Amino acid sequence: MKNKNSRFETEVIHSGYHSDEHQGSLVPPLYQTSTFTFASAEQGENRFAGKEEGFIYSRLGNPTVKILEDRMAVLEKGEAGLAFSSGMAAVSAVLVALTKTGDHILCSQGVYGCTFGLLGLLKEKYGIGHNFSLMDSKETLENEILPNTTCIYIETPINPTMKLVDLAMVARIANEKGIPVVVDNTFCSPYLQTPLSLGCDVVIHSATKYICGHGDVVAGLVVGKKEFMQEVSRTTQKDIGGIISPFDAWLLLRGLKTLPVRLDRHCENAGQLFEFLKAHPKIESVYYPGDPKHSDFSIMEKQMKKPGGLISFTIKGTKETAGRFMNQLQLIKIAVSLGDAETLIQHPATMTHAVVPEEERRKMGIENTLLRLSIGLEAWEDIMQDLEQALEKI
Repeated sequence: MKNKNSRFETEVIHSGYHSDEHQGSLVPPLYQTSTFTFASAEQGENRFAGKEEGFIYSRLGNPTVKILEDRMAVLEKGEAGLAFSSGMAAVSAVLVALTKTGDHILCSQGVYGCTFGLLGLLKEKYGIGHNFSLMDSKETLENEILPNTTCIYIETPINPTMKLVDLAMVARIANEKGIPVVVDNTFCSPYLQTPLSLGCDVVIHSATKYICGHGDVVAGLVVGKKEFMQEVSRTTQKDIGGIISPFDAWLLLRGLKTLPVRLDRHCENAGQLFEFLKAHPKIESVYYPGDPKHSDFSIMEKQMKKPGGLISFTIKGTKETAGRFMNQLQLIKIAVSLGDAETLIQHPATMTHAVVPEEERRKMGIENTLLRLSIGLEAWEDIMQDLEQALEKI
């Protein structure tokens, strides 16, 4: 895009791509190749030495993938992006790049179950410690940052409790101490929240979710400063090898074009269903950033464009009650992803966060009656009717 003032809805379709550089193709071409030929031995040598720009091998870079990376950097208001084979490949590459034996990671009070597992692995195998923090005030943060803290890792909204972290507040304190702040922005996408513009350093996505939007790709994305992205590219991405395929990058570029349209609908549907759930007598509690009574509602208004398309809620009863409710659903599918066209529901304690010990899960606010609902693009009335008929049967 030549117009630096283009709005998100325009950038998501045009940024990072120039058709005149690709034979005039309106749609970014799919470069489905593993390697690239050199015009001469000297050119190959120069490219490997970094003296000449150009593609070498698709693990080290691919034209289709680069379009995706450049577009995401624009959308997240960063300098450069990197694409990975999964969200966890992205998380792993960043955390390994930012730590070494003896270092410490301070995390938000609640993270995705596989991120929790990775933190445990880093501690057990490599002596990289971590702690979980509410991050609810300047005092809390300053008391929990250790002399060896080299990274602050945040989910907001937190999966699946929907708690929020004030990113600008954390970034101010971390920047004073020279500690990079990494934010998992999967639940929001850059359409709803841009952590880098709030002072954070690195943004991570499970692109499988809202970036894709169609449930047919597993991928991850990272955006940050160019220097750090280059470091990750030539070390933990290149050498560990969690790279994305060109076809998956092409599918993500296609999905991205409708991101704002889809998220507007996700958010609209979520708002309608929140009103239904909070009034239902068989629902104990509802956790939704758009709830004016949500403890972090003011943070949502400050740093998010809209409250998002996810709602968590607790059923009155037991774990078995929650299971019976899910089993009665007809339109809504039981599945652990989110951001798809279809409405999905899952039971965090036994699914996405099953790896987290029960005591730690409860500290995170994940009870056995908690369910997470990813609102799809169906008519909200039909989603509501399905919830209502299932609730009637428990």
